[in-house]
Amino acid sequence: MIEKYLKQTVFTNQEDFKENFEINVPENFNFGYDVVDEWAHIASDKRALCWTNDKGEHIDFTFAELKKQTDRTASYFRTLGIGKGDMVMLILKRRYEYWFAVIALHKIGAVAIPATHLLTKKDIIYRSNAADIKAIVAVGEEMVAQSVNDAMPECPTIKNLISVGPYIPEGWENFHKGIESAPPFLRPQHANTNDDIMLLYFTSGTTGNPKMVIHNYVYPLGHIVTAKYWQNINDDSLHLTLADTGWAKAAWGKIYGQWLAGACVFVYDHDKFTPADLLAIMQKYKVTSFCAPPTVFRFMIREDLSKYDLSSLKYCTIAGEPLNPSVFEAFYEATGIKLREGFGQTETTVTIATFPWMEPKPGSMGMPNPAYDMDLLTPDGRSAEDGEQGEIIFRTNRKKPIGLFLGYYRDKELTENVYCDDVYHTGDIAWRDEDGYYWFIGRNDDVIKSSGYRIGPFEVESALMTHPAVVECAITGVPDEVRGQVVKATIILAADYKSKAGEALVKEIQDHVKNVTAPYKYPRIIEFVEELPKTISGKIRRVQIRNEAKKS
Repeated sequence: MIEKYLKQTVFTNQEDFKENFEINVPENFNFGYDVVDEWAHIASDKRALCWTNDKGEHIDFTFAELKKQTDRTASYFRTLGIGKGDMVMLILKRRYEYWFAVIALHKIGAVAIPATHLLTKKDIIYRSNAADIKAIVAVGEEMVAQSVNDAMPECPTIKNLISVGPYIPEGWENFHKGIESAPPFLRPQHANTNDDIMLLYFTSGTTGNPKMVIHNYVYPLGHIVTAKYWQNINDDSLHLTLADTGWAKAAWGKIYGQWLAGACVFVYDHDKFTPADLLAIMQKYKVTSFCAPPTVFRFMIREDLSKYDLSSLKYCTIAGEPLNPSVFEAFYEATGIKLREGFGQTETTVTIATFPWMEPKPGSMGMPNPAYDMDLLTPDGRSAEDGEQGEIIFRTNRKKPIGLFLGYYRDKELTENVYCDDVYHTGDIAWRDEDGYYWFIGRNDDVIKSSGYRIGPFEVESALMTHPAVVECAITGVPDEVRGQVVKATIILAADYKSKAGEALVKEIQDHVKNVTAPYKYPRIIEFVEELPKTISGKIRRVQIRNEAKKS
C-alpha cells in the first residue's frame, strides 16, 4: 500500500532520507476510500484493529469488516442530515466505534472533531459555538451525557446527540440501532478535495482559550514518516500507542500512518492506567511496537519487568514531553530496547525524530523529518550555529509540508502571528549539536533568562527527576532585580520525603542539581506542593505557576 505513495521506500541513513524522501499525492485523496477500502479490496481478511478492554472483552476487525461498518455509519450519518463540511464532535475515549465514526465522516466529507471525555459544560459550550458543531457522538456514560446535556441550552447549532452505549440518554440517538437500520451506502460523487478540512483539533490552551487547529485531507499521508520511519512499523506490526482518541496523538499512532504501512492497530480500552495491567496486556497480545509519553515509561520501569515476557516487543518510541536520560537507561537495561524520541505539535506530524538508522542520544529529539524545511532562528533573525539556541521554524517558500496545518479555524490574526511570509513559528526552542542531533530547551515563553544565561525548564527538570525525593516538578523563572530572573522549582515530593520537607532538603536538592547539570542552572527557590496546575490534556501550566508567583 505505502509504495504507491512514495518515490523511494527504503533508506539507510539520514542523508539518503533527506535527499530522496518524497510523497506522491493523488488528486482528491480520501483516507476512507483510498486506504481502508483499498485494503478491504486487496486483502479483505487482513486484521486492521485488535480491540480489548479492562473487562476482558476482545474483538478483531478486518479491513473488510471496517469497510462494511464505516459504510453503514456513513449512511446513518447522512440520514441525520450530516454532510460535506459539517462539524461533528467525537467523544469516544478508546471505544472501537471511534474508528467507525471518524472514517465514515471522512467518506462523506464532514469534519471530525475528536475530543476528550473530560470536557466540562463550559468546554462543550465554547467548542460548539466556536466551530458551529452540528452533532456529537459520545460514549454512553452518565458523566459525559450530563456535561453534554447541561451545555445544550447554549449550543444552538447542535442538531443531533448520538450515544454508542451502553447508556442511551433520553433524547439521544442510538448509534448501533442507527447503523443497523441505515440504507445501503452510496459514495458521494465529490466527497472532498485535498484542501478541504478533514480534522479539527482544539489544542489544550496553556495560556488561554484552546485554538482550533485544522488539517486537510492529505494530512494522513504526512503520517507515513510518523509510522514507517519513526515508529518503524511494517506490514506485520501490532502497534500500540497509549492515547485517548480525543487527542492528536491518536492521529499519530492509532490510525493513519499505521494503516498506510499495513500494520494492525492495537487498542487497550481502559479507564485507569495501571502499569502492571498494561504490561500483562502487552505480553498476552504480543504487541510488537509501543509509543507512549515518558511518564508511562517512568511508571513501567518501577515494575519488575523480568516478570513479563516482552520478547515480541521490538521497538518503542516516545513523545509528548522530553525524555529524561535516566528513564532511557533504566528501560534499556531492563529490556534491551532503546527508546526513540520524536517531536511535533498538534499543528504538524512528527517533525524531528530518532529514526531507525540513527543511534539514539538519550534526551535528544533526533534529526529533522525531510518533509519539513526546518531551521533554528535566533532572536536577531539568524540561522543558529551548532550549540546555539534558536526557535524551531519551518520554511514553506519552496514546498509546504504534507501534514502542516491549514491554520487556526476562523482566526486569521492568530494564524498570521505564527505563520506568515512562508515561515511557521513553532514557539519551541532547541539547539543542534555537532552531529546534527536536536535538543529541546522549552517553549519560548518558558525559557528563563538569568544573568545572561538562557536556561530551559526541561534540562533542570531532568536533573531534579534523578533525585529520589522528586516525583514530579516544574521549573519557572521568577523576576529578580540583580539577575533578571532566577530559577524556581515547584516540586511534588515522594511519600517517604514529605515529612522531611524543609531547608535541609531544599539544600540537598539544590546541591544535587549543581552536581548533575551546570551549577548556574540550580533552582534558587524551591517550593513543595501537593499538585501541579495542568491543562485538560495533562500538560503543566507553567504560566499559571508564574502568575501565582507574581501575586504572592
